[in-house]
Amino acid sequence: MVGFEPTRAYAESQDAQDELGAFRQEFVITEPELIYLDGNSLGRLPRLTEERLQTAVHEEWGEGLIRGWNANWYHAPTRVGEKIARLVGAASGQVIVSDTTSINLFKLVMAALKARPGKRQIISDTLNFPSDLYVLQGCIELLGGQHRLELVPSSDGIVPDLAALKSLIGADTALVTLSHVVFKSGYMYDAQAITEQAHKAGALVLWDLSHAAGAVPVELDAWEADLAIGCTYKYLNGGPGSPAYLYARKELQDVLKSPIWGWWAQREPFAFELDFTPAAGMNRFLVSSPPVLSMLAMEASVEVLLRAGMRRLRHKSEKQTDYLIELSDHYLAPLGFTLGSPRGVDQRGSHVSLRHAEGYRINRALIEAMKLIPDFRAPDNLRLGIAPIYTQYVEIWEAVQRIRRVVVEQIYEQYSAERLAVT
Repeated sequence: MVGFEPTRAYAESQDAQDELGAFRQEFVITEPELIYLDGNSLGRLPRLTEERLQTAVHEEWGEGLIRGWNANWYHAPTRVGEKIARLVGAASGQVIVSDTTSINLFKLVMAALKARPGKRQIISDTLNFPSDLYVLQGCIELLGGQHRLELVPSSDGIVPDLAALKSLIGADTALVTLSHVVFKSGYMYDAQAITEQAHKAGALVLWDLSHAAGAVPVELDAWEADLAIGCTYKYLNGGPGSPAYLYARKELQDVLKSPIWGWWAQREPFAFELDFTPAAGMNRFLVSSPPVLSMLAMEASVEVLLRAGMRRLRHKSEKQTDYLIELSDHYLAPLGFTLGSPRGVDQRGSHVSLRHAEGYRINRALIEAMKLIPDFRAPDNLRLGIAPIYTQYVEIWEAVQRIRRVVVEQIYEQYSAERLAVT
């Protein structure tokens, strides 16, 4: 960072200049001394979400009862999808909210493979979130084992081997599916370049935006992306278990065939016809009644992000992740920490991984003794998620000091290396 100084005063000066600083007051923060850098497995609660849920529960449900469906609920998957579309660079009619990330991945993978008959290769990478790989493996088994999954390697666990990826894409490639921002290291793909290369080979491309949307610019239409999925409980601050979303390029929608036929995907669901006819457009990827309260909660949080604007959010994210890395170089590298994320901001999302041999016990000590909540990703990654809409520079500075103290004072030695269920 220009003018970087490893001092608290410098952090405070950056906060004073922060054009997004006022947005922090729009989130519920009951423990000001608690620093929340969870990697965004769960974002903070927006105050607007609280208000919307109170209205939904007391007025729409409590007073309106079944009338709530016609008043506000029935079209929520489409309405909220349109708002998310603005965050991911998609024109109207291409994003819908439905089910979970894994279920949406299953639906789109099966549809994509059916749309590329005769092609047998699926490409992903060893840096992908394991759940995505499990879904791909399951799809292959369901389709009779005719397809093969090939994974792009990584020599350092941080960045993929892009030369290997280029060499893998060929005439037999049906689908390339990758995370735009890698969950462990935060590496960010050049999505447009990879999409273009895959299209030259006649393959479809599916992007997982779970660690990207709401933190980095996503331009699905500009990339000419085919398909995308993403969760909403990370940077979108949708709440625990909030529903996911999926994107399908307009030209593909009526070509793709979802493998799950539910009544919400029926052309006329309230005609109660016995034979299934898929709805036009994105509705064909719905299945059944949505989790209304979760969807309304997430809708409110998306509106907050839209007001902040992705350009401003990304600018702050770049500055704050750079700042964290510089502080780590100054205070933590002498203590055995190494950077587990790309240094170049153009290759990095909004979380930073710091590697240490005692990463797990350090993580536990920070959570249980230091009022700092990061998260841990095996084998040695202390992951620090920066949500630019509410994270302060002074929190980043203080977090590094608390990490340093845990190591210098050997506080982590008080904690077992036995893994807890959720880390």
